[in-house]
Amino acid sequence: MTTFRVAGADDAAAVAELHGDSWRRHYRGAYADAFLDDESPEYLGGMWAKRLAAREGTRTTVAEYDGQLVGLSHLILDADPKFGALVDNLHVRAPLKRQGIGTQLLALTAEALQEASPGSGIYLWVLEQNTAAQGFYEARGGIQGDRTEVPPPGGEPRRLNGRPACLRYYWPDPATLTDSISAYDA
Repeated sequence: MTTFRVAGADDAAAVAELHGDSWRRHYRGAYADAFLDDESPEYLGGMWAKRLAAREGTRTTVAEYDGQLVGLSHLILDADPKFGALVDNLHVRAPLKRQGIGTQLLALTAEALQEASPGSGIYLWVLEQNTAAQGFYEARGGIQGDRTEVPPPGGEPRRLNGRPACLRYYWPDPATLTDSISAYDA
């Protein structure tokens, strides 16, 4: 059975590993191979250690299955004056996709947002090449918004291949995402 909980500082290494695995599967081509294969473990390890130690204005929800971390969603409150809170990361371990874990993570994230910042919208960015994720967000009522260039990780352009693009998906009313919560035991 999959369980969901708020992440703490002790989860940083497992969260970073899952995030890196997802990047290597879905960001290949947009991100430089050398970055994905050689640098991303240290980069993501440091990023998640910092994020999960200082959680002010954020919330990270994780999914576990058989004691292993299999999904995560990271929310940043008040990230944009127009679109509201940013889901900065939403990842599910590849073998467990299409089992409702991502839907549940997104719903729990939207519920947390409604409690912390009532009336806020919610949005995220997805790589233009990641059409499977786009389909996932559209199936959950996400509205495709603007297109922009992907910011290079750590501000270092060499970590990207060329100038990949990303698309904004947003939900003006996050309550549309929480409707799926009742389908699961959280």
